[in-house]
Amino acid sequence: MTTTLITGASSGLGAEMARQLAARGDDLALCARRQERLTELRAEILAAHPDRRVEVRTLDVLDEDAVFETFRAFRHDLGSLDRVVVNAGLGKGAPLGTGGQAANRETAMTNFVGALTQTEAAMEAFRDQQAGHLVMVSSMSAMRGMPKTMTTYAATKIGAAHLAEGIRNELHGKPLGRTVKVTVLYPGYIASEMNEKVAQKTKMMVPTDVGVRAMVEAIEKQVDSACVPRLPCAPLSVVMKHAPLGVFKKLM
Repeated sequence: MTTTLITGASSGLGAEMARQLAARGDDLALCARRQERLTELRAEILAAHPDRRVEVRTLDVLDEDAVFETFRAFRHDLGSLDRVVVNAGLGKGAPLGTGGQAANRETAMTNFVGALTQTEAAMEAFRDQQAGHLVMVSSMSAMRGMPKTMTTYAATKIGAAHLAEGIRNELHGKPLGRTVKVTVLYPGYIASEMNEKVAQKTKMMVPTDVGVRAMVEAIEKQVDSACVPRLPCAPLSVVMKHAPLGVFKKLM
């Protein structure tokens, strides 16, 4: 039985990951800021899978002490944390220098500093257990610097990816590297609460359950990294990284 902790689990990709992982047999530790949403999700999952164990706690990932306390409490209650999915995030933003500094800073703090704290707390557990699976939810926007409202968001997502990749680099060739796995996910346009305002304008948007199924399959395979869904995201990632700027801007 695998015990999976998911942050930002009250809605969107986090909630759907919880549903699909529970269906595959995982026990769950779910946390987010909205207790009511977590309680509803727990009831939904247990109604479908009465044998699962689902623990929920409220958490603001910007509260450093609370992150460590919550992760430790989940581990105590469930016996271990086999997998931690660093998923909590924000999508606010404005072009730099246009008066949107507050939104950009909130996104930067949540998506990078919050991810750093979650990763610290996860690795504390994994080093003590000598085993675990860290899953970092980045974004296809991390492939290249993005314009306008996406600039700060994209920067935070490449930063979060590099946190996880740095851990993999550190552990490579060491005994702990055989028992602690690191996966970075680069989701493309997957319908969620975060992007619902642009969903109608985006031709490549896929339904939440379809996109998350690709994420969950990559997680269970413990791949190093994956652009999900593979089509169109894997080939698109190459174009995003290497296309001339004029071509790239037309794509975006």
